Amino acid sequence: MTEKHLVILNPAAGGGRCAKIAGGGVARLRELGIALDVEETHAPGDASRIAREAYAAGTRHFVAAGGDGTTYEVLNGLFPAALHDSERPKLGLLPAGTGNSFLRDFTNQGYEYALWSIAQGKRRICDIARLAHRDGELFYINILSMGFVADVCALRNNRLSAFGEFGYVLGVFAEVSRLRQEPFNMRIDDQTDDRAPLTFISFNNSRFTGGKMMMAPDADPTDAKIDYIRVGQMGRLALLRTFPKIFSGTHLLHPAVSSRRIEHVDFELEREVDVMVDGEVLRVVPRRLEVVPGAVEVMV
Repeated sequence: MTEKHLVILNPAAGGGRCAKIAGGGVARLRELGIALDVEETHAPGDASRIAREAYAAGTRHFVAAGGDGTTYEVLNGLFPAALHDSERPKLGLLPAGTGNSFLRDFTNQGYEYALWSIAQGKRRICDIARLAHRDGELFYINILSMGFVADVCALRNNRLSAFGEFGYVLGVFAEVSRLRQEPFNMRIDDQTDDRAPLTFISFNNSRFTGGKMMMAPDADPTDAKIDYIRVGQMGRLALLRTFPKIFSGTHLLHPAVSSRRIEHVDFELEREVDVMVDGEVLRVVPRRLEVVPGAVEVMV
């Protein structure tokens, strides 16, 4: 018997376009014989609650219909409970939001490819990452950043969301004017201490962020590693010249930028910092970030 999928649909994603876009996808999947239930979200945190309750009731096939933020919420409804289950949760993506970044690692035919993958039962075992912080823990599948990138995302989400993906570009120019650099005291894989002032840091499970920005061009969500992108001190003009190269991944060629694959990071911070995680911005006191290998089967 075909396993029933639960579609968790965020109608507010994509500037309110998600309900129509995802609704059409749900209808097509049903025509193909895929058994689906649909639950809509109405407020932040609903997707996590719906996923958590459904998982506890025995559901193991989920579809996040929305953007990166919707996927993030669904993931945090499934975990940490799914870590203790012998069966990995299955997660499909119906991209109807602004960024839809994780899916770009696998295709540039986003929506149609996503429908095909769900219909065909196509799956890849993927890693996720976990950040333990002072008040709990969170899980993500795409990217977590601190510093300039988090500042840009916060501005885009709070004031520039009407511009869609272009809002991230506008946010870059706005935040450059008030650029700040600070240390994020940390120890990497129990070996390397980093206490220098930094423009930003990013811990990537996949390549893209903010839609088409290729933050970590060599990241692989199946390699049991996190790609750590470190951007040291950089002047405003140099940052303005370098940041657009993120769309091609050539920002890594700047001497202030480095990349390495790691397994975990221990932070020595007692202050709250802004953290951009899969398109959402939170204020936390980070403690430990680590990869969780092969935690989820993604329908891609």
